[in-house]
Parts: sequence; C-alpha cells; structure tokens
Amino acid sequence: MRRGARTHRASFRTAAPDLQTSVTAAFAFYLFAGIVLLSGACTILSKNPVHSVLWLILAFFNAAGLFVLLGAEFLAMLLVIVYVGAVAVLFLFVVMMLDIDFAALRAGFVKALPIGLLLAVVLVSELLLVAGGNVRVIVGDASAPIDAFAGMTNTQAIGSVLYTKYLFAFQAAGIVLLTAMVGAIVLTHRQRPGTKRQDVGAQVARTPASSISNVRPASGEGVTL
Repeated sequence: MRRGARTHRASFRTAAPDLQTSVTAAFAFYLFAGIVLLSGACTILSKNPVHSVLWLILAFFNAAGLFVLLGAEFLAMLLVIVYVGAVAVLFLFVVMMLDIDFAALRAGFVKALPIGLLLAVVLVSELLLVAGGNVRVIVGDASAPIDAFAGMTNTQAIGSVLYTKYLFAFQAAGIVLLTAMVGAIVLTHRQRPGTKRQDVGAQVARTPASSISNVRPASGEGVTL
C-alpha cells in the first residue's frame, strides 16, 4: 500500500507541472486571441484613422504573441519588425502628414455598401463551412515533421530552405519588390517649375576662369551681381 501511495504521489507531482503549463498556455492563447479580435474590430469601426492605425499596431503585437505560442518565433519577429516597425508606422505618418478629406471618402460609403455586404456574407459562409466540418482538409505527408530539420530551430529551418532550395525564387521576389518601389517613386515624382536643380556635371566642369571674374568698379558705385 505504501509503494502504491508513493507511486501515486510521484505521478501526481509529474502531472501537476504539465497541467499548470497547459493552463498557462491556454490562458495566454485566449488573451492574445481576444485582444486581436477586439483590436481588429476597433480598427474597422474607429472613425479616426490615426486611432485605426494604433489599433492595428496592437493587433500585430498580439498576433506575434500567438506565433510565439505556436513555436514560430521567426514569424513573430518578422511581424513585429516588418509590419509594426515599417508598414504600420508608415501608415501612421502618411495619415498624419496628408490632408485627407475624410468627408469625401465617407460620401461613397452608401454606394459601396451592397458590395461590402455581399463580400461579408461570402466570407461568413466560408468560415461557417470550415467550422462546421463540411470542408475536408487533406492531411498528408506535407504536414508531418521533416527529419532533416529535427535538430534545428524555426529560424534555422526556414533559412536553410530559403537560401538553398528557393534561393532563385527569393532573389526574384526581391527584384520584383525593388522594381515596384522604383516605379512608385518615378510615378509620384513631379518636377515643379521654377525650382533649382543640382547639375553635378556642370559643377565638376567649372574652372576658375569661368567662375571668377575681376572687375574694377568706380569708387562709390559698388558691384553689380
């Protein structure tokens, strides 16, 4: 009886930390997921665009927390660095710097309302089909863990595949993004009349003889430039 009691106590002590860990993970998941849903709704429903961007940043941070719970720390840092550090901050500066007439933007809300409602119905129907189990998800060998990456972290596994097997596709994506950036700069760049532009070639070609002139003005007349 004593041996049985000791075994029961040992198993209870072993199971207690696992139970505590699972409860903590579940609490963190529901906390992050709830804040993501709340901040997403506030992003859509907020009337002030600056507040919408701030709610969007909060949603990104909590989505990164969900990725950490899933063990995808690389995607979490990518979400924080790229989306929060660049995209969301860029949105915030653009909204604050541009003088946007939001009354004119809201004027077309009623015209686009039927299309928006139709898209919302389609999206909700798809979510209900997936949640109800009517859509079968095929799970095969692609979802199984790969033995070659068993001893690697999430970041190491992504890097080893991205820069070996998909190197050319990765470089092609970078070239496409660079082309899009240059095209956006060229399309938005406008030359204003009357502005002085720097001519580097003319500045380099200047000589002392062409840039300096000796004048002998009369006394009291000054110099005319």
